[in-house]
Amino acid sequence: MAETPVHVVGVGADGWSGLSDRLRALVIEAEVVVGGERHLAMLPAGVTAERLAWPSPLREAVPGLVESWVGRRVVVLASGDPYVAGVATTLQDFVPADRLVVHPAVSSEALARARMGWAAGTVTVLRDHAELPRHLAAGQRLLVLSRDEHVPGEVVTLLRDAGLGASRLSALAHLGASDESVIVGTAASWNHQVPSLHVLAVEVVADPPASVLGWSAGLPDDAFEHDGQLTKRDLRASALARLAPTPGALLWDVGAGAGSVGIEWMRAHSSCRTVAVESHPGRAANVVRNAARLGVPALRVVEGRAPDALADLPDPDAVFVGGGATREGVLDTVWDRLGPGGRLVVHAVTLETERVVVDWASRVGGELTRVSVETARPIGTFTGWEPARAVVQWAVTKGEVL
Repeated sequence: MAETPVHVVGVGADGWSGLSDRLRALVIEAEVVVGGERHLAMLPAGVTAERLAWPSPLREAVPGLVESWVGRRVVVLASGDPYVAGVATTLQDFVPADRLVVHPAVSSEALARARMGWAAGTVTVLRDHAELPRHLAAGQRLLVLSRDEHVPGEVVTLLRDAGLGASRLSALAHLGASDESVIVGTAASWNHQVPSLHVLAVEVVADPPASVLGWSAGLPDDAFEHDGQLTKRDLRASALARLAPTPGALLWDVGAGAGSVGIEWMRAHSSCRTVAVESHPGRAANVVRNAARLGVPALRVVEGRAPDALADLPDPDAVFVGGGATREGVLDTVWDRLGPGGRLVVHAVTLETERVVVDWASRVGGELTRVSVETARPIGTFTGWEPARAVVQWAVTKGEVL
């Protein structure tokens, strides 16, 4: 006999009155109704089902809840479209696909686009406003799915600090409800109180000299806080070209220093992931601050020394070793954990590290490149070339041969 389905019902800001007769009947006939306090509070007295508010933390509790639902008629209430940053994205990891039945309402994202007159293809949706710095370019249209009433003020601060005070903001509150409202202003003049339930629409206006960073690899070195342990711009761009970020891929940034390679890996696509491994506490703290400032707050920092610090990490799709390649077991561990097609880039500054990578390249293949960069600097009243320390770069894709 087929197991009882779990119905997930999307609810708009108009609440119970906005549900169709069919969806109301599902709720009325349920044995268990699950949702947030706000959703449960909207139910009329005629709903006699057990009412269960989501516990916190949610994800850890879901497996036990799902087990208790077997054989019972369960309806889960969610906001808007449950697959747009909603509870269905969590439930699908624990409820078989043939048991999970989702009934979406119009999402707040769709309502916000409609109110702004923005076509879907012209808008980037952010579920975490801390990612905003990655998207600060002239003409960008952003919808921030705010978590509370404090988000607009934090967004305004980010925009002002970047010299983007002319950017236009619209706080779209209680979308779809009878008390729907909009508050409009610029980042430079913003001084408004906003209801906690809102979507923030941002139109980025960049008037020179706004400090907007590009999306290509090789951000300016001064974009990073560091103590000198930094993969410099030209070498970083070269390394990232060979690491080849792809959507959803995971990078290990081993000996991360300031975290510049891992940060730029994540800036390449919103779903790219990085684990930065750094043994020096001060540098690990720099990585955290740099990631937050450059719009990739989800970057994970592991404070520890490779190879031991790598043991419990998920397997990588690519690895950058900026420091520690001579330490016993580091390259062996990295190579073993890379799957077929995995990419590895190692930078060697010292002769000792150079000997290690040349030996590895002779055994497993790849590309060896010696990179020398010279920069024009003043010499008295004249200008001359100042060379940086040459670096040997070894880049290899697992499965390649020389």
